[in-house]
Amino acid sequence: MTASTPITQDVLTIPRKAPEGGKVNLVGLTRDGMRDALLATGTPEKQANMRVGQIWQWIYQKGVRDFASMTNLAKDYRTQLDENFVIEVPEVVTRQLSEDGTRKYLVRIAGGHEVEVVYIPEEGRGTLCISSQVGCTLTCSFCHTGTQKLVRNLTPAEIIGQVMVARDDLGEWPEPGRNPKNETRLLSNIVLMGMGEPLYNFENVRDAMKIAMDPEGISLSRRRITLSTSGVVPEIARTAEEIGCLLAVSFHATTDEVRNKLVPINKRWPIADLLDALREYPKVSNSERITFEYVMLKDVNDSDEDARRLIELIKGIPAKVNLIPFNEWPGAPYERSSNNRIRAFADIIYKAGYASPIRTPRGEDIMAACGQLKSETERALKSRKQIAQEAGL
Repeated sequence: MTASTPITQDVLTIPRKAPEGGKVNLVGLTRDGMRDALLATGTPEKQANMRVGQIWQWIYQKGVRDFASMTNLAKDYRTQLDENFVIEVPEVVTRQLSEDGTRKYLVRIAGGHEVEVVYIPEEGRGTLCISSQVGCTLTCSFCHTGTQKLVRNLTPAEIIGQVMVARDDLGEWPEPGRNPKNETRLLSNIVLMGMGEPLYNFENVRDAMKIAMDPEGISLSRRRITLSTSGVVPEIARTAEEIGCLLAVSFHATTDEVRNKLVPINKRWPIADLLDALREYPKVSNSERITFEYVMLKDVNDSDEDARRLIELIKGIPAKVNLIPFNEWPGAPYERSSNNRIRAFADIIYKAGYASPIRTPRGEDIMAACGQLKSETERALKSRKQIAQEAGL
């Protein structure tokens, strides 16, 4: 299998249609897809590109959801649009606010399924953690999301819709008459680190992120988007070529024996294969380093020996190592490493010349921290013993 060979799974992705009246949802369509949809409903071919540009700006630059407000379109054309299309984003079921300002949204999508989205405010920036699948197929033993079975891939509309929902809640759409580029960006970064493995839903993630980066819409720089993968090796080079975003890898262990238990996808693409793909990642440079995510688990992967082995493994790769204190959840078979152990581990990495920030847990009081996401309807918990048995511990 080559690096450009798409990875396929028997996972359902629903069509891009609104549930009512068979109207097509314009959210999530690429520019070409929107053009085709407009042509199919009577837009003259000579006007199609112009109409796409106008509608695109209304939806993604100004946050408008009804055609009647698109005042630079003729009234009869707005009526035509309303008869054939909708502008629909996921429904917010619940919104929780953490003591530290983190916001967690439970959103409902077609079929009644639910996913979680997290907004993390920081000084001078705000990061939105979005989901790419309902549930997850990877069953990483330390991750709460991994205890929820995979249901289906999210569509581009459902992925970019999470960004639009957060901008709604933050009141971030520009005020009429103001240049959107002069607006303060409360949502300045996107991380694909929510529910699911993004590279198992590559095309839909790619299309959604192209919309997020489009300069006439939400207009986020590709350097402000980070895709996190557990190691779907054949899709890694494709990520650089077709999306161009930054890359993070859920690494978490320094031997295949331990990583097979923590991140079972390692049995298919072991550490050596993963590192070879990362060394060849087209975007790798000192300014666009690969982030190695490493959750700190007491007496599992947190020894000085592990730290030194990690340094040897990533040698030659422009990288930084994000150390993540384990965020416990009911039934979890692991414990968080002590603060002293995490600091000692970080110090070894730092002295070897790699940035080794220790992530501050955010939103723990609302189960919004890394590895804690799981839709409320799937919150029925397995026992600690069951999860440990499934992980082979």
